[in-house]
Amino acid sequence: MITIENLTKFYGDLCALDHINFEIREGEVLGLLGPNGAGKSTCMRILTCFLNPTSGNIKVGELNVLDNSIEVKKKLGYLPENAPLYPDMLVFDYLDYVADTRQLSGKEKESRIQYLAGICGIKEVMHKAIGELSKGYKQRVGLAQAMMGDPEILVLDEPTSGLDPNQIIEIREIIKRIGKKKTVILSTHILSEAEATCDRVVIINKGKIVADGDVQSLQKTMGSALVVHLSLKGARFNAARDLFAKIDGVLEVTEKESNGGVLNLNLNCRANDALMENIYKAIKAQDWVLLEFYQSARTLENIFRELTREN
Repeated sequence: MITIENLTKFYGDLCALDHINFEIREGEVLGLLGPNGAGKSTCMRILTCFLNPTSGNIKVGELNVLDNSIEVKKKLGYLPENAPLYPDMLVFDYLDYVADTRQLSGKEKESRIQYLAGICGIKEVMHKAIGELSKGYKQRVGLAQAMMGDPEILVLDEPTSGLDPNQIIEIREIIKRIGKKKTVILSTHILSEAEATCDRVVIINKGKIVADGDVQSLQKTMGSALVVHLSLKGARFNAARDLFAKIDGVLEVTEKESNGGVLNLNLNCRANDALMENIYKAIKAQDWVLLEFYQSARTLENIFRELTREN
């Protein structure tokens, strides 16, 4: 449905996107992930015809964003990171205004506003001023405006930014319901959200795609990946990091919250037959007390950290 072809964007000498290529299928919920400055928002702004690329193009069906921007915009609903809301307007008046800009009128407009109020969970605040709403409700109103024209494609830039855990869950459930009927593209820094919401993730780092697929396929691509969790008494982090880094299969050693003289570590690893045995032997050779030692499957967060770290 959407094809990104050799998409490149320069801001002066800074390359924000470097010849990226991927496709988004109809009815897919795609998560666009990456650290700050990776190029996620730039890609979304080109897709929504807010920016022109330096080179390359994006096609929505048979339409491309350079030559058919008006037609492309009619197919899109867009919620930028800072929702375009008017704080002095009542929620109903704002949605009525948005419906007018989408050329809805009469019973069609009334029906659409009521439908969106229901699916976005804002019926009880329709006659409140937007400026009086919590951040979570403001995001819901933003979602409603993005969906007013019943777009085929919904583009959401950091839709849960600044929300508390309960609000994040509520917005996530709304996106899941929307995703059953529409193609959804969202960017996020909350990796658990992408893991729970998205059918597929594309990870961008420094303007390049470094991973593309569902979480299970990424785990397979990265090898039989796992995380080894350790709790050690009498150990110091620098000494433990240097020791475990020498073991074949250990990719990264990070410290979890440690207290009471207990050092808690995560070892990101590529599995091999001797890995756990070699880690145990290394600990046994030291004057440390082993309190905890277990492994778990690699999460999207582990994969993200490995693909986007500096070295």
